[in-house]
Amino acid sequence: MFGSQLVNEQATWEQIKAVLEVMEAGRWTSVYAYDHFIPPWHATAEIKDHELHDTLEGWALLASVAAVTSRLKLGILVSGNTYRNPALLAKMAATIDVVSGGRVMLGIGAGWNIREHEAYGWDFPSLRERSDRLEEACALCRALFHSAADERIDFNGRYYTLKQAAFAPKGGGGSPIPIMVGGTGEKRTLKTLAMYGDIMNVIASPERIRHLSEVLERHCEAVGRDPSEITKTVHVPIRIERDEARAKKLRGDNAWSMIGSPQYVIDRIGDFLDVGISEFTPQIRPQRPEIYTELDEVVFSAFD
Repeated sequence: MFGSQLVNEQATWEQIKAVLEVMEAGRWTSVYAYDHFIPPWHATAEIKDHELHDTLEGWALLASVAAVTSRLKLGILVSGNTYRNPALLAKMAATIDVVSGGRVMLGIGAGWNIREHEAYGWDFPSLRERSDRLEEACALCRALFHSAADERIDFNGRYYTLKQAAFAPKGGGGSPIPIMVGGTGEKRTLKTLAMYGDIMNVIASPERIRHLSEVLERHCEAVGRDPSEITKTVHVPIRIERDEARAKKLRGDNAWSMIGSPQYVIDRIGDFLDVGISEFTPQIRPQRPEIYTELDEVVFSAFD
């Protein structure tokens, strides 16, 4: 029920391994990396000094995590579709799924960080085109993951094509790799999720999640999908802060952020569970083993 998104920037592999050891031994259920090439600290095209900070690439990091863990589910929260051909992305996910013994989920989104697109020479299309590309990419990945062992796949989209593509191995778990679609776009993103996804991941309050779930259900009805097939996850801060004045300042206008005393955090987790959330995928800062241990022992233990 409790996952964590690793902090890829300004973190050594030894520091990450120390956190993974705590997660493997505790109540944590999943671990994610982010898909950015510079620290994702701004959303404009402006060139910033912090781009020079060490930043580990997400999928290579996830493969390394797979090799040193045995229990945690693994994913990228979430892959920018504009960075890679989706067939390549599916192959990468399947390879790591084999290494991990079937623990991978494919997280994917439309992409949003204009600066890293410009920095590395990738096109940054309009939001409409990025949404179109995401829908096609999810359709293509699902076709590959769900294909029969001896099947070759043809795919003729506007942006992506496959010609008699074999896809083996399909993974290491004996069932299709689940697709997590990240984002709250009601017209396009949730529709894409309804058609091709298995896991919803959003940044939202419990009230907003209730509304988004209703939108998702309508999309599922329109495409003939059972909405119960889609699990719901949330990316919201979790942090123990016993100084209430400081906690309130950190929460800002988002009282639903899980920042506060242990009991405050426990109560907020309950609010999300009440609207159907099955897993939490926060980024834990600071990324230190003792922070992970305290959350496990003081907060997560309340849900045993």
